[in-house]
Amino acid sequence: MLKLGVNIDHVATLRQARYRGAPTDRQVEPDPVAAALACEQAGCHGITAHLREDRRHIIDNDVRRLRDSIRTRLNLEMANTPEIVAFALEIKPAIVCLVPEHRMEVTTEGGLDVAGQEAALTELRRRMNDAGIEVSLFIDPDPAQIDASARVGAQFIELHTGRFADHYHRKDARNEELQRLIRSARQAHAAGLLVNAGHGLTVENVALIHLVPHLVELNIGHSLVSRAIFIGLDAAIREMLGVLQNYPG
Repeated sequence: MLKLGVNIDHVATLRQARYRGAPTDRQVEPDPVAAALACEQAGCHGITAHLREDRRHIIDNDVRRLRDSIRTRLNLEMANTPEIVAFALEIKPAIVCLVPEHRMEVTTEGGLDVAGQEAALTELRRRMNDAGIEVSLFIDPDPAQIDASARVGAQFIELHTGRFADHYHRKDARNEELQRLIRSARQAHAAGLLVNAGHGLTVENVALIHLVPHLVELNIGHSLVSRAIFIGLDAAIREMLGVLQNYPG
């Protein structure tokens, strides 16, 4: 079965809209850790959280509590900056996903330029692996980036599905993006990389992602939190899992 990793950043965004700067020992809502535990209870396979440099949603204490509380895999999304790298090496999540980070973006837009940072990312990958942490690279479905990811020695790539999602209701453009994802997944698999995917995925559009081979896990956040407003978090997770169970592998 195709695994589901749930990104809880948007739960933290809602909390920060009211309680940014509140003491960490104060009971505030919604609690992203409680949300993560509810997602696990509903059957998800992992929890993703992005600790940004500006701490706009997930904060350090969230990651510490997640690491101590969840029973599935903690996937820490992060930029390659000294402060965040040191924090990851201290916390030791199961896996880190290296992403580009821009202060003005609302959420991560576009993949990491692995080819342009190959030496630095290789060194970071080595440090993480030496600490027992797997490494994933969030990249666009581009042949040069896949080749560079293999040379870096990452265990995983995560294919950026944002353009596919943006073009979903324009058939020709959508199919072009889908073919890019299919080719990229095949190339990555042939290079020995494990393949995840994420960004902009919903119950509606994820059925077409079933055509992309060799996928291990989808990381989904905004759509699940949005659905939870109307049907509840447990139902939203189970609904997505119901779609994913048909993945042919």
